[in-house]
Amino acid sequence: MSLLRKSAAELAAMLAAGETTSVELTQACLDRIAAVDGAVHAFLHVDAEGALAQAAASDARRAAGTPASELDGVPIAVKDVLATQGLPTTCGSKILEGWIPPYDATVVARLRAAGLPILGKTNMDEFAMGSSTEHSAYGPTHNPWDLDRIPGGSGGGSAAAVAAFEAPLAIGTDTGGSIRQPGAVTGTVGLKPTYGGISRYGLVAMANSLDQVGPVTRTVLDSALLHEVIGGHDPLDSTSIDQPLPALVAAAREGASGDLSGLRVGVIAELRGEGYQAGVQQRFDEAVALLVGAGAEVVEVSCPSFAHALAAYYLIMPSEASSNLARFDAMRYGLRVVPDVAKNGGSPSAEDVMRATRDAGFGDEVKRRIILGTYALSSGYYDAYYGQAQKVRTLISQDFAAAFELADVLVSPTAPTTAFRIGEKLDDPLAMYLNDVATIPANLAGIPGLSVPAGLAPEDGLPVGFQVLAPALADDRLYRVGAALEALLEKQWGGALLDQAPALEGAVR
Repeated sequence: MSLLRKSAAELAAMLAAGETTSVELTQACLDRIAAVDGAVHAFLHVDAEGALAQAAASDARRAAGTPASELDGVPIAVKDVLATQGLPTTCGSKILEGWIPPYDATVVARLRAAGLPILGKTNMDEFAMGSSTEHSAYGPTHNPWDLDRIPGGSGGGSAAAVAAFEAPLAIGTDTGGSIRQPGAVTGTVGLKPTYGGISRYGLVAMANSLDQVGPVTRTVLDSALLHEVIGGHDPLDSTSIDQPLPALVAAAREGASGDLSGLRVGVIAELRGEGYQAGVQQRFDEAVALLVGAGAEVVEVSCPSFAHALAAYYLIMPSEASSNLARFDAMRYGLRVVPDVAKNGGSPSAEDVMRATRDAGFGDEVKRRIILGTYALSSGYYDAYYGQAQKVRTLISQDFAAAFELADVLVSPTAPTTAFRIGEKLDDPLAMYLNDVATIPANLAGIPGLSVPAGLAPEDGLPVGFQVLAPALADDRLYRVGAALEALLEKQWGGALLDQAPALEGAVR
């Protein structure tokens, strides 16, 4: 277990020094998954044979003095929304149960090229639609801090795998906060990059203009290391930015010194106060005070259009999702349900098969968003709903631009509350949607955001997240500020936040 509690950067250093092997490390992760994942349910598919074979190849490269990257040999888990050649990709949905892609997503291909053994695919809300990973067709994932609580969503499986020490690294996706919000409630680090900074090729799309792939890790430096592996231009993705990444790892290492002299930090007035749990607000205010102590100048900024961000998002995202999910029609791949229409005197039509398949294959939340999106795009309502939402999106981008004139980075709590209990909000979709109120604006504007653990809420002893936002293409600022805050907090705590986690100690050992 001591090996698994080390950061990915520490493990990479051990591999480079010959103090461990990738096979030993990968086997330790697989053993941990076998021991605890029955309780956590972070994984939908574990590829033990494939991971060990990749680990052996990594050890051979290390022995030959030709490692493929700094992280060569460090195992990783991948959210089940990214295509993986030879491994199932279900998107947490029955409609894709058993589907095995014939190709790798660009991010997955880059992981393989960098030598990171892929442990398996992690659980998620069906087609990334949810904030709790309760909408998976294969059952919910549980938060390692309290198994009765949610691990966030839609990428709760990736966050829980990292928090439960099943994997040192994971890949998630963030459409409205699905990396950062799980990071906040599980005490992990979650990064949404600048839109176009990491390839979306091979990502099963929910909302093309919002979806982004990003790292899920235990430290800010680990996130920077992984970001540099998977990021950069991809000619296969028409939205990919054709320019080099900033020096992300260097920024994280610089920030770890804890010196933020000259940095202007903007506290967003609209993302605090009413509706935020008292302990979340307390830990946020304490973190801001630490930044001030490190030399940062703090100013309050106002982004009035953020009040409409949630409403705009829940028109734009379902509209794009309803269009994207039209491809699951039972004609090309995935589930096919052939209804019995003999009583009607004939064979089922294509429409009958499509209707029966989509009814059986999609869950309630997916159906809800398809209906909402189709309605918003329908004749007579397009301008009133979808068109107006896009205008609000423009106003949000303008608010960000004005705020960044006053500050180098913006900060807020990542989520308004700590993890709620499983089942608590399933019957109230609007209450569930409010979990993303602080994260959604960044997706609408395409800017990068980072969630860093900020401590435990005094009311319930559960993790709180601190969100840092930066202008587009300035992802390195996130790493500098995030690493500085992490170093200051760990000095205060006497170690990493996850070292305080129950981590299922009593449940399985």
